[in-house]
Amino acid sequence: MTQALPKLLTFNEFIEWYPNDGKRYELHKGVIIEMPPPTGSHEKVVGFIARKLTVEFDRLNLPYTIPKTALIQTPSAESAYSPDVLLLNLDNLDNEPLFQKQSTVSLAASVPIVIEVVSSNWRDDYYNKFRDYEEMGIPEYWIADYAALGARKFIGNPKQPTIFVCELVDDEYQMTAFQGNTAISSPTFPQLNLTAQQIFNAAN
Repeated sequence: MTQALPKLLTFNEFIEWYPNDGKRYELHKGVIIEMPPPTGSHEKVVGFIARKLTVEFDRLNLPYTIPKTALIQTPSAESAYSPDVLLLNLDNLDNEPLFQKQSTVSLAASVPIVIEVVSSNWRDDYYNKFRDYEEMGIPEYWIADYAALGARKFIGNPKQPTIFVCELVDDEYQMTAFQGNTAISSPTFPQLNLTAQQIFNAAN
C-alpha cells in the first residue's frame, strides 16, 4: 500500500495561509514548521545583539534597520525563514518585489547580516540555514549558540557556548568561532566592540 506524500506548499501558498495567531512559522522545503516558543534567555540574547548592532550602524549612519518580523525567501523558493535578527539595507528594498506587501526579502544585497540564536532545533541553524544563506549569497551569518546546544564537532567536547561568524568568501562561508572574552570580528562592522561573553551574559 503506497502512502500519499504530503502536499508541498509554494511560498505564495505559505504566505496566503499564514495565520495571525501570534506564532512564528517558517517554510522548510515546502513544509510548514511552527517555531518553538522562545525562552526568556533566548529573547534576551536576541535583544542584546540587536541593540549592539543598532548602536553601531546608527553611529556609522548606515541605511540599515532591524525589522520586528520579516522573512527571507531562499533562492529555491521552497523555504522561507524568519531569522532572530535580520539586518536590512534600506537602500535595496525598492528592488525587493515582495517586501512592501509581504515583508519578505530574497536578494543578498538587502541583507548585510543575518543572525540565528540557537534553540532546540539547532540542526536548522548549523545545516539548513547555513546552506541556504550561503547559496543566497548573504555576506555574513552569525550562529549564536549561547546555550551550547550544537554538535560537539562544532562547539567542542565538552561543549562550550560559541558564536560563529560565517563570512562569505568565494561563494562559501568561512566559519570563525568566538568563545569567552574573545572580541567578535565582524566583516560588516570591523569596529564592533563586542565579546562572545557579553552575549552569553545577556542570557542570565
